[in-house]
Amino acid sequence: MSIVIEQPVEARLVAAAPRMPSIPATLHYDRRDPFAVRMTFPAPATLEGVEVCWTFSRELLAAGQKAAEGQGDVRVRPYGYDRTVLEFHAPEGTAVVHVRSSEIRRFLEATSELVPVGLEHLQLDLDHGLAELMRDAC
Repeated sequence: MSIVIEQPVEARLVAAAPRMPSIPATLHYDRRDPFAVRMTFPAPATLEGVEVCWTFSRELLAAGQKAAEGQGDVRVRPYGYDRTVLEFHAPEGTAVVHVRSSEIRRFLEATSELVPVGLEHLQLDLDHGLAELMRDAC
């Protein structure tokens, strides 16, 4: 069984430059980092002209389907019948994108099949992580 899920989504850019009304983005989930999801935007859609990847919690993405969530760099909220708004705040500015909620729900369902919600901690290799920290401390 695969340990990574990647799902392309179409993000509609609401506020940011350069102007691109619709951009391809990719949602990523890796069982080795079970609490996180990543959303990657291609280079042509960014101010710097390089691929940009935002990492945030799977819980935030799921909760943002029902109500406005997030207080930091990433905020998620429902919008209309089948849209979810994701806001990405950086020192350079804010990007606001709309994604079909059905695409996000499908992604979240796939991640839950890979790692059920509430059982993420079972995927963590704490012994390995601690060994890595101790190795770096010597």
